[in-house]
Amino acid sequence: MSNHLKNSASPYLLQHSENPVDWYPWCAEAFEKARSEDKPIFLSIGYSTCHWCHVMAHESFEDPQTAEILNDKFISIKVDREERPDIDSVYMMVCQAFTGSGGWPMSVFMTWDKKPFFAGTYFPPRSAYNMPGFPELLNTVAELWENDRERLLRSADEVTERLKSVQYNVDTLVENNLREWAAQILLDDFDKENGGFGDAPKFPTPHNLLFLLLYAKQKKITEPINAVEKTLLQMRKGGIFDQIGYGFARYSTDKRFLAPHFEKMLYDNALLITAYSAAYFVTNNVLYLDTAEKTAEYILREMTAPHGGFYSAQDADSDGVEGRFYTFDISEIIEVLGKEKGEKFSEIFDITESGNFEGTNIPNLLKSSDLLSDFGEEIQRLYDYRKTRAGLHVDDKILLSWNSLMIAAMCMLFRVSHNEKYLNAAVNAQRFIEENMCDENTIYTSWRNGIRSDVSFLDDHAFYTAALIELYNSTLNKEYLDKAGIICREAVKRFSDDRNGGFYLSKAENTELFMNPKEVYDGAIPSGNSVMAYDLVRLYQLTDDEGYSELAEKQIAFLSNEAANYPAGHCMFLIAETLFKDPPEHITVVTKSGCVPDELKSRLPFLANVLVMSEGDKYPLVNGNTTYYVCRENHCLPPSNFFG
Repeated sequence: MSNHLKNSASPYLLQHSENPVDWYPWCAEAFEKARSEDKPIFLSIGYSTCHWCHVMAHESFEDPQTAEILNDKFISIKVDREERPDIDSVYMMVCQAFTGSGGWPMSVFMTWDKKPFFAGTYFPPRSAYNMPGFPELLNTVAELWENDRERLLRSADEVTERLKSVQYNVDTLVENNLREWAAQILLDDFDKENGGFGDAPKFPTPHNLLFLLLYAKQKKITEPINAVEKTLLQMRKGGIFDQIGYGFARYSTDKRFLAPHFEKMLYDNALLITAYSAAYFVTNNVLYLDTAEKTAEYILREMTAPHGGFYSAQDADSDGVEGRFYTFDISEIIEVLGKEKGEKFSEIFDITESGNFEGTNIPNLLKSSDLLSDFGEEIQRLYDYRKTRAGLHVDDKILLSWNSLMIAAMCMLFRVSHNEKYLNAAVNAQRFIEENMCDENTIYTSWRNGIRSDVSFLDDHAFYTAALIELYNSTLNKEYLDKAGIICREAVKRFSDDRNGGFYLSKAENTELFMNPKEVYDGAIPSGNSVMAYDLVRLYQLTDDEGYSELAEKQIAFLSNEAANYPAGHCMFLIAETLFKDPPEHITVVTKSGCVPDELKSRLPFLANVLVMSEGDKYPLVNGNTTYYVCRENHCLPPSNFFG
């Protein structure tokens, strides 16, 4: 029997549309029903490729007895965190306030006016792990609602007032060597033996690696580059990288990067393509280019829709087992490849009788020094075989912010590889966005099966602006730069806090929640505020528009205050600040026609501000031919007819 989720576009909501729980999507009808029936609301937030969301769904939401309690005593609402990052952000802060930690699935109990009085994450079906069983918790909450409601309402008032009282200070620019401090924090935390930072679990956080590369280049030092290279090498060798189908899993559960949490997210792979491309640019190590291209191959092969957009994620589970799709017994390897080739492959990729992970094997190269050997035929055969064993759920919705990250990544990979298929993929994805997720200057968060969302957020605008800037940097087509300016100005108009600085997550004047957060900390993805700082800096340097400079200075001042206590958590902002204070190479290309010279199209720099214009008084042609005016490190070179 279907519930109220049956007409949803979200794959996550559709996964729960046949539950015995009478789920509602987030809608006015659900809140009004709770008010009219005098019931509390149970809000469950997750996403379609979340392992523990699957576990709780199977244990509790598919259980008729648990569903009976929910249906009798609560109004139950399901939210896809990827479609509604505002709801997820606010109630994640609530969850962290109540428990000291967060995660998904998120479980929130609240009033019909959206005030939470208790929150947690996964709850088991019976008391375990020092947690109450979920049915027990439901009955306790229902009893308190009936007999001691004032206690719950006091809890709701206390947590909402505490969260709303967060203050932002933008009075002065913090000048305390934030970049040096951030780099030192990261280097002190660097795992010299295994790569990465800290202990398990280890997340890739590619924006931290990008910051260290830029910082090393600016300071002309090697220690940060060494840390980045060790990390990128170990991730490429480890099981966090899918050695058979390519692409990266979300994070490593161990310190060696061997055993991943097996789900693959579009945003991780986009940011890692960017990091490996940047590392290749800095070091000229072909392993990094090879890794970036293999990751892009995975995206183009498995995560790209026929219409050009990029899918959101692939599940960790298959046949109800986490990681089953990705692991092998040695007997399978021998059967598929034959004895001689199978044994050689197993030796290189750490496949053993006893297994390297819970009795089975994750192919990896952690014990091998030969990373570029030609096992292409064997890998293809195992890839084909693997698909016959089990399938993986793909979350096929198109998210504007994550697509923007991948567009930018494909552009950067194009500029180091000079392979136009990556640029074509970026152009096709942007065209899809313009045709399906834009209405003049208004953009929308998600799209699936012809249905687009009716909302958008700061991250959509900030990330899409960055994608358009990278498309300009890869084509020098000024239409992309003009569009970037339009979207960026729309973000300033919709989300800026003119009084206290920074940008709200939701449109400033019409948020429906008890607060409108400003996300400033860089987690798995850089924050919208950090990316806005980057956008404003790049647009100023590409357009010479002082309006962008003023906005960039204000945003940098705001974020410097936010980063002052722990700058290593704000590396995307520090990248923007570095580029603002120490601009990349600026190249003005002057031609008779104002068109991009053919010699430049295949040699666009990885990081530079390039402008193309017709000859004029300020920039005359030299010898009547295309002329390059290059400025770098606070001085300008003589104009030249030669580039490079």
